Amino acid sequence: MPFRPASPALRRFTVLDLTRVRAGPTAVRQLADWGANVIKIEMPAGLEPDDAPGGPRHGSDFHNLQRNKRSMTLNLKTPEGVAVLKRMAGRADVLVENFRPDVKDRLGIGYEAMCAVNPRLVYASISGFGQDGPYRDRPGFDQIAQGMGGLMWITGLPGQGPVRVGIPIADLTAGIFCAYGIAVALLEREVSGQGQWVHTSLLQAQLFMLDFQAARWLMDGEVPKQAGNNHPTSIPTGVFRTADGHINVAVTGRKIWERFCKAIDALDLMDHPLYATAADRAKNRDALNAELDRRLAADGSAVWIDRLNAAGVPCGPIYRMDEVFADPQVRHLRPYDELDSPVKGPGTKFLAQPVRLARTPSQATLPPPEAGEHTDEILGEFGFDAAAIADLRARGAV
Repeated sequence: MPFRPASPALRRFTVLDLTRVRAGPTAVRQLADWGANVIKIEMPAGLEPDDAPGGPRHGSDFHNLQRNKRSMTLNLKTPEGVAVLKRMAGRADVLVENFRPDVKDRLGIGYEAMCAVNPRLVYASISGFGQDGPYRDRPGFDQIAQGMGGLMWITGLPGQGPVRVGIPIADLTAGIFCAYGIAVALLEREVSGQGQWVHTSLLQAQLFMLDFQAARWLMDGEVPKQAGNNHPTSIPTGVFRTADGHINVAVTGRKIWERFCKAIDALDLMDHPLYATAADRAKNRDALNAELDRRLAADGSAVWIDRLNAAGVPCGPIYRMDEVFADPQVRHLRPYDELDSPVKGPGTKFLAQPVRLARTPSQATLPPPEAGEHTDEILGEFGFDAAAIADLRARGAV
């Protein structure tokens, strides 16, 4: 199947994808979805266990991460396989890998080796903890980074122990930041003519995502604690009970506090000595939350959501996954592309990019490939003739 770009935006770039599991494939998915010619390089059949990290090949997770890519097999544990990769790197724009730092150097495919082949190559690496330092050779995993990065300490209800976030946020953000770094390096290459090494880690991404919570420590020496569903600084912002469930309400600043009190017929709270100022509401948060739960229990969630939004008070429902995609605004945004999948069937829905470009939009154009599905096709594009490909197969290199 010839390369069919998912967008005109990045179609001039060729990307060699040596990644697996989640963080690396997330980075490369960003490039593939914007039209880059992504070549997913995998080990030949039989050289990797069936239960390798990343989940089943035909599962929804793999489908979500690997669309818009073509696949070839290449045994990088053989000299011939490494030679093929270097030949391809000589013509590629980007190489992305998420081996542990010591592994790629042992294979002879580290940054220095590949840069010598192609000085214009943007070489991108994602690791668990960084390319150097005391933890460089440790295996990385999302939940480990969530714990070391401080996120689990500030997530969850007070007194109930640390809680992981419900998505692999360290993996996902490391991948997105890596793709961002690759884009910056490609833009810089237009000026200098030189590639460079782009690298990030799960731990670095998680630290950056702490954002204002990290700033509270770095600038003020304050150690944030678990706040559960309560916003750490805007009060009252959190989850409140209604007659038939729960809703989120966000009240910050005097004006919204006044609108909120009027909307729920609680004028007596507006200037109450316990709640009149932001400092008062912070000091007496638990009592205020209990009072608001009592008052909001008088009506159902939909009633309050309509009333509060009409009053200019930020609020919203708390959905199950099926309810998320049934919401009229979500349906209007259409956060998925439909593509026929040989495995999942016609009209399979793939999560779409959340950024819209009016002139060069992204779309799902290629279903996730089978391992090695495009090996001969891709090698032919890089100048290997039929005899050379047959020789590589005979040697166990592809």
